[in-house]
Amino acid sequence: MNEQLVALRRVRDRIDREFDRPLSVEALAAGEHISAGHLSRRFKAAYGESPYSYLMTRRIERAMALIRRGDLSITDICFTVGFSSLGTFSTRFSELVGLSPRQHRDGVAAGEHQLPTIVVKNALRPVRNREVPRG
Repeated sequence: MNEQLVALRRVRDRIDREFDRPLSVEALAAGEHISAGHLSRRFKAAYGESPYSYLMTRRIERAMALIRRGDLSITDICFTVGFSSLGTFSTRFSELVGLSPRQHRDGVAAGEHQLPTIVVKNALRPVRNREVPRG
């Protein structure tokens, strides 16, 4: 049991380090010598979301930080955080944040997020797919 938790932490740490690289559940599982299905089930039981959802959350969190920084275009941010398609990036961003990347950038530029960084980070942390209420 303890070895499984260590393996799950290694997978989570790898996602945190390599979020901007092409990662698949199969590759993550192969790195720990377990099946993709087993990894997905154990990861979700331990962390409350699948490895894929965790990866998407990390990518979108990083994208939000880059948008706040303000020196990259939305397209550049898309590829910088590991997406290979602007459409997929925009769709996932909208699902998790509740705004399109452009709307989020416009809100940052308008000063809507002028709170201390820790407050902004916690308030704007993306949620898993389809949890944002549709307005």
